[in-house]
Amino acid sequence: MDSDKRKVKQIAGLIVFTMLVYTIFINYEKVFAGIEFLWDLIFPFVLGAAIAFLLNLPMRGIEKLLKKFMPLIQGKNNSKTSAAERLLRPVSLLLTFGCVIAVISIVIGVVLPQLVSTMESIGQAFMAWLPQFQDWLQKTFADNPEIEKYIGDVQIDWVAVFDSVKNFIFNGATNILSHTFSATMGIISGVTTFFIAVVFACYILMQKEKLESQVRRIIKVTFSEKTVGKINYVASLTHRIFCSFITGQCLEACILGFMFFICMLIFRLPYALLIAVLIAFMALIPIVGAFIGCIVGALLILLIDPFKALFFVIMFLVLQQIEGNLIYPHVVGGSVGLPSIWVLMAVTIGGSLMGIVGMLVFIPLVSVIYSLIGSWVRQREKCEKSA
Repeated sequence: MDSDKRKVKQIAGLIVFTMLVYTIFINYEKVFAGIEFLWDLIFPFVLGAAIAFLLNLPMRGIEKLLKKFMPLIQGKNNSKTSAAERLLRPVSLLLTFGCVIAVISIVIGVVLPQLVSTMESIGQAFMAWLPQFQDWLQKTFADNPEIEKYIGDVQIDWVAVFDSVKNFIFNGATNILSHTFSATMGIISGVTTFFIAVVFACYILMQKEKLESQVRRIIKVTFSEKTVGKINYVASLTHRIFCSFITGQCLEACILGFMFFICMLIFRLPYALLIAVLIAFMALIPIVGAFIGCIVGALLILLIDPFKALFFVIMFLVLQQIEGNLIYPHVVGGSVGLPSIWVLMAVTIGGSLMGIVGMLVFIPLVSVIYSLIGSWVRQREKCEKSA
């Protein structure tokens, strides 16, 4: 009798599942539109949770450091003790935001002047190279008087050309911004989304223990003890992988940038600070990030000295091997353990959905899924062998 009821439930569940899949299939456009609307709705909060997780790592270190100084501040007065404890979290959060803003400001302050100077140097080098190129053309086509005369008569007013390009860009941008309402709304929407995400991240960081306790209580009264154990295991694995990856990736990027800066100074390569900062920043993106920095750096050096550009590429390959074989395994370790194809997929999907933050978040997220699937497969294989 029980087996018959079980079969009826299975058949009913199969029918409902089939009808649901069929309904989604014939109305896929509406389903995708609904998913897109839902994602747009929850995206600020997802971004805020990601920002909170990233900021929690330095904030936790700052909070531990401040706790060591609390006995000096508290003394023997209990009222000061309670006041210091209440202010510990807000002060830690403010210091974390201050550190992040300071790092961004330092990077911008270093990169922008170097970038402006680089652009000016490129313009001067191009203006100096153009007459040499014109002389080479004249010598090359010396046997053809008509072409030689035409090349010799070519006079380009580069100042006027640059002014025309500047006016075109300025006027075009002005017209676009003044006549395109959607562009303005897009900017406002982006700023609003970021503001909501930051506020949500602050709420999470200020009340993270309370939120954790509430989530644990909900899970405990909702699921069985066995399921709660599995959920705790997944949460612990996720936290460990995310923390190891984020801290290791940032530390590894700083080490790589410092290595490039020192080596470029030793070998007297140009744009040492600019290229080192660029490579350190791009190294946050696994697989492709450092190579993008290498390409940009090589192009910048190529305009000054092709031999130095070639030497820079060789130096990059050597340092990349040292970083990949010695530094990365010890700093990041085996916390990710993903094959390259899955890392590339995670970078692509994360970058499309959430930009740089998505690239940093999706790699450990895919690593968690990869580890869970591997654990499930090993467990199934063990069960089959024992059977």
